[in-house]
Amino acid sequence: MDGVKVGEDYFAPGFTSYHHHIAYQSYEVTEQLVGHPDDGAELVATVAGGWAVGSFTHKRVNRIYADRQAFLCELHLEYADGTVEVLGTGPDWQVSTDGPYRMAEWYDGEIYDARVTPEQQSWKPADVTRPKGDPVLSAAVGAPVRAHEVLRPVAQTVSPSGELVYDLGQNFAGVVRARIRGTAGQEVVFRHAEVLVDDELFTTSLRTAKATATYTCVDGAQEYSPRLSYMGFRYVGVTGIDAADLELEGVVLHSAVPETGEFACSDERLNALQSAIRWGGKSNFVDIPTDCPQRDEREGWTGDYAVFASTASYNFDMSRFLDKWLRDINAEQSRGGGIPMVVPRAGNPFPVVATAAWGDVCVLAPWAEYLARGDLGMLRRQYPTMRRFLKAAAWWASLFSVRPDRRRIWRFLFHFGDWTAPDTDVKGWLRRGRWVATAYLANSYGIVARIAELLGEHTDAVRYRRERERVIRAYRNVFTDGAGTLREEFQTGYVLPLAFGMTEGAETERMVDNLVRLIDEAGGHLQTGFTGTPFILFALSDSGRLDEAYRLLLQTGYPSWLYMVESGGTTIWERWDALRPDGTVNTADLQTGEDTGGMVSFNHYAAGAVGDWMYRRIAGLEPLEGGYRRFRVRPLPGGGLSWARGACARPTDGRRRRGGSRASGCC
Repeated sequence: MDGVKVGEDYFAPGFTSYHHHIAYQSYEVTEQLVGHPDDGAELVATVAGGWAVGSFTHKRVNRIYADRQAFLCELHLEYADGTVEVLGTGPDWQVSTDGPYRMAEWYDGEIYDARVTPEQQSWKPADVTRPKGDPVLSAAVGAPVRAHEVLRPVAQTVSPSGELVYDLGQNFAGVVRARIRGTAGQEVVFRHAEVLVDDELFTTSLRTAKATATYTCVDGAQEYSPRLSYMGFRYVGVTGIDAADLELEGVVLHSAVPETGEFACSDERLNALQSAIRWGGKSNFVDIPTDCPQRDEREGWTGDYAVFASTASYNFDMSRFLDKWLRDINAEQSRGGGIPMVVPRAGNPFPVVATAAWGDVCVLAPWAEYLARGDLGMLRRQYPTMRRFLKAAAWWASLFSVRPDRRRIWRFLFHFGDWTAPDTDVKGWLRRGRWVATAYLANSYGIVARIAELLGEHTDAVRYRRERERVIRAYRNVFTDGAGTLREEFQTGYVLPLAFGMTEGAETERMVDNLVRLIDEAGGHLQTGFTGTPFILFALSDSGRLDEAYRLLLQTGYPSWLYMVESGGTTIWERWDALRPDGTVNTADLQTGEDTGGMVSFNHYAAGAVGDWMYRRIAGLEPLEGGYRRFRVRPLPGGGLSWARGACARPTDGRRRRGGSRASGCC
């Protein structure tokens, strides 16, 4: 309004399942209008393609939800005499397509020409259009994306190619803010990368994403920061300007999720790991829980959040953020009960079927938030979705099966299995799907049984407990020798039944012995993927092998959490070997093994789910009822730590929630 931004939000109206609903935001603009000159105020909206119209998904699909950009606005004026006037968008508005933003797109960045003024633009009457489908227009309920911390360079160098390189010291999601002394027509280019290789920005891992902001100057001092895109980066390469004429900083962008949890201990490496976990979360909470903030993806992969949910809800108040995203999960659940692997689906080509871990997000995410905040309303809203999902999972498990045990082994239709396990390849990850899926099914049956009791659905609770026991029996009879040894051994195959309480007595002892043996055979390293990694330390410590759990946590060789930290990682990596010990980046394609850009990200949070064990077992802080109304403080010291502390408090913005008391533990 008259050149001053209305509100603090980035990327409004936010990303929802636009076929089902579109959010609108409300802003107070009285102060910008009161005392305004009689010549009136000018309201200007800049509209980019965004998620609806712009290039999105790794397939780079355009116009997923609409044929072109559009803008809907109402200005409500309440006069002193009590009358109300509403001014809305329509054909009496003017539109221009040759403004200062020459390009703006999630993956490629932004091109901005500061020389272009409204007077130089060509204007015409606006057309009236509508989105595809028949979405509901409703007030925004999510946590808006806003600017938070400001990072200043910790180092400035010149690359061998002559590019100015600024190191901001932290991998994050956001944009640069540049103060420039320039001349009209001078073009300054900002490139972004997570790592350097041979002192140059390494961008191969970005795949097709250009992650570049280009700014054309006017004369004199000026400031520029992208508004219609964001990047995931630590390093910025700059050309077209001398260092003396540039002041650069990084603006951290993420959804407004209050930080509520704390963890610290006497081992600074674990403190660095905790920092990486938190930064990985913030970097990927950009209106939806993304898989990564840097390459040509940034989609709402459900499995990533499913395994990270408990860690996220400890560190952050996820209630508003999750409430909005879970509405999309509900809206996009198939009639058969399947959950999309990506939500909002937004052109993703995968079929919508019940899939283990990824689909279990409809259970695991609201349950984790309930334990942290105590909001029964979220469980009640999600309960029908959980029931439909479990029904679908049971149907797929029984397909083409006759024997009772086989009818509870979940094989079909597709599972990601032991995704990213370092001891095998993509075919091996998928092949382990039936072990992973069956264990996750037993776990979700147990959780939903507890939720059913809380909601007064006692008949459902009895049924789900009975089904859980049948699935546990099937896992034992089909996959093991009946005494705790898998017929086909791999670490996750032992981790899940141990961590999910599917074993008892001597069977537990044999299983954990076998797990420890496999870890020893791997040189003291884990060999688990997305689905097993969050639970491997629980499987060890809760089965009497605390020393082995600490040894695994404190392992520094590849693959391990501290290998990431000691290799310079400030966020969690997607693959354990994203940066190889020789300093090269693993950009091997999953199918061919060739270096093509592949699947490598230095800012994924899935493996950061280890934080849950740190909080519950090192600091010893564990909720027994929702919102920590009852909680246990039982630290398990080890690993040479001399002290540790943890705390989970009410939201920092002063909002009071049911059960939102402060809980803390220490040892």
